[in-house]
Parts: sequence; structure tokens; C-alpha cells
Amino acid sequence: MNATASLALRTKLTPTTPVLRAATAALWRPDGLRQRYVRYLAAMHPLVRASVPLLERAAERCAELGDPASRLLAAYYLRHAEEERDHDAWLLDDLAAAGAGPAAVPHPVVVELAGAQYYRIEHEHPVALLGYIAVLEGNAPGPRLADRLSEATGLPDRAFRTLREHAELDGGHLDDLHRVLDELAPNPARQTAVSVSALHTANLLTRLFLSLAADPGGHP
Repeated sequence: MNATASLALRTKLTPTTPVLRAATAALWRPDGLRQRYVRYLAAMHPLVRASVPLLERAAERCAELGDPASRLLAAYYLRHAEEERDHDAWLLDDLAAAGAGPAAVPHPVVVELAGAQYYRIEHEHPVALLGYIAVLEGNAPGPRLADRLSEATGLPDRAFRTLREHAELDGGHLDDLHRVLDELAPNPARQTAVSVSALHTANLLTRLFLSLAADPGGHP
């Protein structure tokens, strides 16, 4: 069945949803929210900056493999790279509007998030990157989050472009990913690679949000 691969992935991720929601709620709690939002932007910048290079490298690895499924996957990765291009610049603009700049050193969990994908692309199979993308885009900001944070923090509207844009874009991106995954109909080993990548990503994203929620210092 065409739906099997995407349904299997969504089923695997179901237990992670309440945990991630709790971490997100802690991140956006009212006390200290202005400073925490700026730390969030500074943490997300290097993660978003890694998106296009990851997608392009995954497409290159698919081209090296050369089979029909890998060609389909490469086309998806290159298309998605164009959709994600320059989004890191949005974050720099948001930071500037909030009176801040990028972090001097990336958050260690961000390094692990992106670095794990490089390993999987090079040493497992580039299809694993689908799991990473599914988690990041499946946990996109809600449509009213930017307005709520703007009101609560007193920061200008222009400090929330990334949240607003991704609230609009990521649902459609996730639907596209599910369509591609179903068209690929990966064998059990590759389906497992996608699921393990997704579960690892969900765990790391939870850790990142909890770290940002708990840290009283960090980026100004």
C-alpha cells in the first residue's frame, strides 16, 4: 500500500509527541520569555544554516548510488534545498531585530542534530535524512505562536519572521515528504533507517528545547 511507509513513520513518532509538546511548553513559558526567545533564535540559526548543505550532500550521495529510487530521492532533496535556501538569513534578521546576533559557538545539541545526519548520509543511506526532516517540519511553530510571543516579549514584529514563515510553509513540506516516502516504498532496512533517524532527532530536539528552557544564561 502506498500509505504504508509514511503511516509507519507517523506511528513510530506518536509516542514522542507529548514529550516534545511538554518541552515546547517549557520553552515558551512566560517567565524570562524575552531572553529565552533570543536564545532560541541563536540556537536555531546554525541548525537552519546546516539544512541546505545537508540536503545537497544527501542528493550527491543519492546520485552516487544511481538506482531509480535514489534518483527520485535526489530530486526531492534538491527541490527541498531550494525551498530552504536563505532561511538562515531570516534568523539573522530576527536576531538583529531583537538586538542580538548569532551565537559564537553552536549549541552542542545542535551540532549533534546536524552531525548525526552527516554520519547517516555517508555511512548508512541518504534516505535516513527523511526522518530528520519529518521531525523538524512535523513540529513547526503553530500559526498563532509568533503573535503570542510578540505580545509577551514586547519585541518588534520583525523579530518573528522565521516563526511566521515556517508556520505557513512546513505543513505543506511535510505532506510532500510523506508523498515521496510512500512513492519510494523503502525496503524494511531503509524504513528502519528513516524511523531510527526520526526517533533520534525527536529525542535531540526535546533535549535542545529543555536545555534552552532551563538555561538562565547563554546568549543575551
